[in-house]
Amino acid sequence: MRQVILDTETTGIDPKQGHRIIEIGCVEMVGRKLTKNHFHVYINPDREVEEEAFRVHGISDEFLADKPRFHQVAQEFFEFIKGAELIIHNAPFDIGFIDHEFALLGAGYPKVAEVCGVFDSLVYARKKHPGQKNNLDALCKRYGIDNSHRDLHGALLDSEILADVYLLMTGGQTSLGLANNSDSDSSEEGDVGEIRRLSPERPALKVIRASDDELQAHEERLDLIEKKAGQVLWRNQ
Repeated sequence: MRQVILDTETTGIDPKQGHRIIEIGCVEMVGRKLTKNHFHVYINPDREVEEEAFRVHGISDEFLADKPRFHQVAQEFFEFIKGAELIIHNAPFDIGFIDHEFALLGAGYPKVAEVCGVFDSLVYARKKHPGQKNNLDALCKRYGIDNSHRDLHGALLDSEILADVYLLMTGGQTSLGLANNSDSDSSEEGDVGEIRRLSPERPALKVIRASDDELQAHEERLDLIEKKAGQVLWRNQ
């Protein structure tokens, strides 16, 4: 399966209010392995970035002034995601903006969900970790992913981090409800304790085999049981 981990940055939170995409970042994964194939672009939105959005991603109007418009990158972007399963954290937000951008072109582009599968990692995380924080920073902490270089949001960086989160989150159990978890976003007690995975480089377990005398004693015991019970099933097997 070809999967594309995708994130966007925008001028604000609602495309219905005229907000636009200013950055798209995608990384490709095939067979749960990251390839070196990615798509990344900054986009001139032909409007100002809201101050609140700027505080989140740090992308300024001045930086975007010489960047391409969406219509200049639309076809390349469409070809990159077409047919893939998109992995997105809070998918309705990004999909809503992408569909809006394609609709503005009036060039007959279909809605994203018509040509791609969509896996919302936020919905999955909330089901897997109910009553806890499930933003990207909280998930990095929970799964031991180093995101110390993430001072600001960035579409490509967040896609790369989300890829690591997705692989760990969908790769098996990593915690049990045994100890208090400090990142709960509710007043309920969500007890979670980390399970330590054994290193594949650990020394092999020592195998202690029975001695000849012990094997002989075992057979004699089976003879005695068989004499009294008439049959020893595991000896026949």
